[in-house]
Amino acid sequence: MVSTTTTLERPRIHMVDVLGQYKKYQGEIDEAIMQVVRSGAYINGPAVKRFEREMAEYLNVPHAIACASGTDALQIALMAIGVKPGDEIITTPFTFVATTETIALLGAKPIYVDIDPLTFNIEPDKIEECITPRTKAILPVHLFGQPCDITSIKEIADRHHLYLIEDAAQVVGATWQGKKACGFGDISSISFYPSKNLGAFGDGGMMTTANDELAEILRSIANHGASKTYYHDRLGVNSRLDSIQAAILSVKLQYLDQWNARRREIAAVYSKLFSLHPDILQTPSVHPDAEPIWHQYSIIIKGDRDKVMLSLKAEGIPTNIYYPVPLHLQPAYRSFGGKQGDYPKAEFASDHILSLPMHSEMTDEETEYIAERIIHHLQHT
Repeated sequence: MVSTTTTLERPRIHMVDVLGQYKKYQGEIDEAIMQVVRSGAYINGPAVKRFEREMAEYLNVPHAIACASGTDALQIALMAIGVKPGDEIITTPFTFVATTETIALLGAKPIYVDIDPLTFNIEPDKIEECITPRTKAILPVHLFGQPCDITSIKEIADRHHLYLIEDAAQVVGATWQGKKACGFGDISSISFYPSKNLGAFGDGGMMTTANDELAEILRSIANHGASKTYYHDRLGVNSRLDSIQAAILSVKLQYLDQWNARRREIAAVYSKLFSLHPDILQTPSVHPDAEPIWHQYSIIIKGDRDKVMLSLKAEGIPTNIYYPVPLHLQPAYRSFGGKQGDYPKAEFASDHILSLPMHSEMTDEETEYIAERIIHHLQHT
């Protein structure tokens, strides 16, 4: 007898399977947690120092400074280069809000540059025309785990004597021209949010830099502006990666390249199947100098996206929209003067993008099933 498997009988498909990953490495992770618990060193303890050294070595950068979140990493980086009210920071309107939020919190103004519609990253050719005497820095985002054209952006920053801050929240482990991302800018800001490729069991972040002076400033700002306990040289914040999170991340870092390789395999399966149907969807393009890590796999839907999402949800296939409203159209940032039509490529992406399940625990069978159902629904909408 031939058995058939209904949608209800299929194993649950996860957008990100943090529990599945934990169960595979539970022994190592639990032991690392308990070592910290038994040590009593919960804040800035040996586990944090060890993880900073490991990340500096992994990324091939001189300095890696841990902090409490990826958002803090961005804000501390901007504080370290002296961003003040009235300064302008060139960035992208198509990303998570933290990039613009931290600029605005310091009284500076985000100046947006539209995106490359094939990679969703900031378009370097449009940056230079946005530079003014008030420009302090360029802040590109390596979106969805694919490095942006950081070579071109760095040339522009150097030519105009501007700081370059990499928003590397989604790109740890990816390379550009064979070199790890997080090492091109004056400062790079990293997130260890649980859904990231290298994710903690809570919030966490990091700044990297090759500049000794900036490293000292970053570390000081993250610790209340102190150079040593109770001696405060500058305005700072309380932003520390706790030792338990650092210990967990040290365990997970050992497997990051393996997990990223698996994500590339999954992306290849998606792309192969989707490439047969360019009339109904667009796959993400990879720059020839980039080796992505596929934090997200996002496609452009040429059809009724909402209807497709509802149909997939009914079949137990989760999807998401990263990001439904570009930042220049968000109510919180209306004071910066953005309006509909200012950045048409970012706006088009927001209206048509669909992000699919992507994590290292996925099987080829799950990937093929998701792709087949998306193609089916698009062909019948």
